[in-house]
Amino acid sequence: MMQTKEFLKTIGIENNNLRVSKKRFPDGSQYRFEVPGIQKPGAMAALIDATDKYGVEIHRVTQTKGIMLLTDYEIEQMIDIAQDANVELFLSVGPRATYDTSASAKTKEGMRIGYRLRGYENLVYAIEDVKRAVDLGVRGIVVYDEGLLWTLGKMRDEGELPKDTHFKVSAHTGHGNPASAKLLQEIGADSFNPVRDLQIPMIASIRNAIDISIDLHTENPQSSGGFIRHYEVPDMIKYAAPVYLKTGGAVAGHHGWDTTETQAAERIRQVSLVQDMINRYYDDAVMSGKGASDLAIPK
Repeated sequence: MMQTKEFLKTIGIENNNLRVSKKRFPDGSQYRFEVPGIQKPGAMAALIDATDKYGVEIHRVTQTKGIMLLTDYEIEQMIDIAQDANVELFLSVGPRATYDTSASAKTKEGMRIGYRLRGYENLVYAIEDVKRAVDLGVRGIVVYDEGLLWTLGKMRDEGELPKDTHFKVSAHTGHGNPASAKLLQEIGADSFNPVRDLQIPMIASIRNAIDISIDLHTENPQSSGGFIRHYEVPDMIKYAAPVYLKTGGAVAGHHGWDTTETQAAERIRQVSLVQDMINRYYDDAVMSGKGASDLAIPK
């Protein structure tokens, strides 16, 4: 095993033995808050309103059902809300195996293909989904397919997409080790969401291998385990910074849950619970301020 570990070290992959992460966001901060599962403008407006009620800040709002399920007007409304609140808006690529004619993706065995794309046409559809959102002003895109990520990265490099477009890799791609994380960073990822149930040393090994932000679930809906990790959040920040703390998932029934306005406010209540944990157990952790220059705020 030592020979294997020594080779991995030469390519930038090693166990960091829980060394405190010295890596930071460009503004010098260690953590930000992301609230997922906000599918419509009404829920997003209620979410932002609730931040004032609970006295907390968030930095990213993520829609998970798919760009193709939103009208242009709905996207424009969400863009306006994000701009007014100075927060990132990430929309998810719509085409995915679970939405197309794949019978396999709807079986227990076939679910292992995740939300990846099938065939040439679906790749084209996915790119068109992204271009539509970007043309409207969106600068944050959630991707579920490594090939699509690679293609979008090439398009950004070639000027086919704006240079300030950010690509976030979903946990639904199923990656959870430092080699996979390094590959995703190299092919264009700006933000990486590993599988939800990694232990702190596993997360730390990923941080050691990459520089982009890691998006970590502080809680989950029942459909993906139902576990709540609030007490672990201080260690997530300490050993994996820079991190997005993905909070509010326990309110949802499953990925793609159509969050109501009432539930959107409850997601912010969950953010306040996590913020309290940080204040209590790691009070010198540094959170990004509102409107940091590297945020993917819509244009």
